Parts: sequence; C-alpha cells; structure tokens
Amino acid sequence: MTKEKSQARREHLARMRAEQKRKERRAALLMWGIGGLVIVVLVALVAVYVVNDRSAKSLSAVKTFNYKGSDHSWNKVSYKETPPVGGQHNFYWQNCGIYDKPIHNEHGVHSLEHGAVWITYRPDLPKAEVDKLKSLASADYMLLSPYPGLPSKIVASSWNHQLALDSADDPRLPEFIKKYKQNPTTTPEYGASCSGGIGTTDEQPLPPAQQETTQEPMPSTAPSPSS
Repeated sequence: MTKEKSQARREHLARMRAEQKRKERRAALLMWGIGGLVIVVLVALVAVYVVNDRSAKSLSAVKTFNYKGSDHSWNKVSYKETPPVGGQHNFYWQNCGIYDKPIHNEHGVHSLEHGAVWITYRPDLPKAEVDKLKSLASADYMLLSPYPGLPSKIVASSWNHQLALDSADDPRLPEFIKKYKQNPTTTPEYGASCSGGIGTTDEQPLPPAQQETTQEPMPSTAPSPSS
C-alpha cells in the first residue's frame, strides 16, 4: 500500500512539473510574441519618421508665398513670379490637361486656386524630358505647358508654392505633386473643378469682360487641351 501511495505521489509530482513547464513555455512564447510585435511597431515608426523626414528635407527648396484667393479681374495681370503662384487672376480657370503651347497666366493661376499643380518647362526642353512630364501630368488636377523665360528648365507651381528643377527625373517633382495637389490646407478653393473652364492657349486673347455676378462665368464652349 505504501509503495502504491509513493508511486501515485511521484506520478502526481511529475504531472505538476509537466504542467508547470507547459505554463512556462506558454509564458515564454507570449513574451517573445509581445517583444516581436513591439520591435515591428518600433521599426515601422522609425521607417515612417525617416520617410517623412527625407520628404521634408527633399522639399526644403520649395519657395512659399502669401497670396490670398478670390481676387478676380478681366484685365491682364502683371505678376512678380515666373510663372505666377497666386494673386489676381481671370474669372475663367484653365482646363487641367497637357498643352503644347503657352497658356495665359491669368487662367493658370485660377487653376492653382482650385488645387491644381502647374508644371511649366522651357520650350527648348528635349522631347524625352517633355514626354516624362506629360506622363506625370496625365492625372487629374495637373496642368502642363511650355513657358518662355523660365528661371530653370522646369518649374512646378501650386498656389503659394514653387519648386525650380533641372530634370524631369528629379524625385522632388512627384513629391511636390503629392504634397501640394489638392491640398486642403493650401488650396483656397479646395474641391473646385479643374474642368469646364477654358481650354485656349495664349494665341487667343483673354476673354472679354462680362457683367460681374456672384457666380464665376462659364463659357458655352471650351476647347480641349492638346494631348
């Protein structure tokens, strides 16, 4: 009887030790899992910080201005910047798209007010470079046009922001577009349309003055930009 009790006790102790080991393994696995998750989260946070920091540094050359919106005029406007980034502009906005000839500043600025990014380039820019710009400008709220007398080969403009570039391959160009196109904090008329305006180039005169109303005028027909 004593031997049976002793055997039972040994078996009970063995089961207790086995159960304790299982609990310890589960606890260790749980700790490793939590530790691994913490490491993953930390790595992700560091990666986000690095990307954001790199993006901020890459756009450090962006010039900023302080023009107010909603200042319309039928007259030709003299702008300080080349191309302009804000200020008084025509009642008609330029239809977003790709143009092979220069457009009126007054229409382009109105498109900036609606959240567009306007990419301008020197007329003598090589075709290969222009084709790359056309690829970038094929999205919504994008304007592309040649612009004589630019201070650099390429200039990207949004309302109150401008970046001078020397190459269509410059990685700052898509970052500029991503940050400023339809940016609700920098666009005076966020959400306003970039179509249904006017699609002519500067070969045509500015539209004649019309009776001012509370509504922006809408042309009966607006030619499409060249592709």
